[in-house]
Amino acid sequence: MSGFSADWLMLRESYDLRARNPTVLDAVAASLKSRPSVHIVDLACGTGSTLRALNPRLPERQNWKLIDNDLDLLARATATPLAKDTAVTAIPLDLNRDLDAALDGTIDLVAISALLDLVSDSWLNRLTAAVVARSIPLYAALSYDGRIGFTPPDPLDAAIAAAVNAHQRTDKGFGAALGPAAASFATARFEALGYLVVHGTSDWTIGPDDRNMQTEILAGWASAAHDMGALPLADTTAWLARRRAVVAAGCSSLYVGHVDFFAKPSAIR
Repeated sequence: MSGFSADWLMLRESYDLRARNPTVLDAVAASLKSRPSVHIVDLACGTGSTLRALNPRLPERQNWKLIDNDLDLLARATATPLAKDTAVTAIPLDLNRDLDAALDGTIDLVAISALLDLVSDSWLNRLTAAVVARSIPLYAALSYDGRIGFTPPDPLDAAIAAAVNAHQRTDKGFGAALGPAAASFATARFEALGYLVVHGTSDWTIGPDDRNMQTEILAGWASAAHDMGALPLADTTAWLARRRAVVAAGCSSLYVGHVDFFAKPSAIR
């Protein structure tokens, strides 16, 4: 399950790549460097951004299973040009229903990006239990953690941010979502089950020249605030108009907080 348009996923990819926490990435690479080949499962792969981010950092021989329920996104993901020793298989699955099927076979790493904040505590418990039962390491990147910053400030920023975070906790297809609490919930769960966890921030930093990205994000946040009924529509509309004007003037910056983590068994197979 990705639930996002290909255009949005491609727009955000460069920001995701820049934001991915280097310490966490190094831990992932170090855990697999001695293997002659690796088998990776990418859950909710979207257009393949995790494949493109990790591929240069892992051993030369790689086998990827890309899993999503969107056939168009899977087609885009498998079209990524890669080295000849990287094999990619697209598997259409509904992760809410078919999580165990997604984790069948030989797996050296489970990878997830921008998913955990969309799932429920019960689904995340299912995932951690399944991963731990198989003694598989897991790399989870870009989980939104609720931190939003605006420059310059606007009087309604705090109200909009609160509405966005409330909207993040609504059902995204897996039950009531953990939203900003997802990364801390997941890391605590893995640690309780005996895993070692390396984690760090992976914030988007979006500058004045990033007008398209800012425009998309602000529109999405205004829509979320409207859906939640947190503010009168006139207030939300006026906030968005003021924000768009600042973006157009080249004076706006945003940051959006995310967390990456790598969880591995205390003794890797």
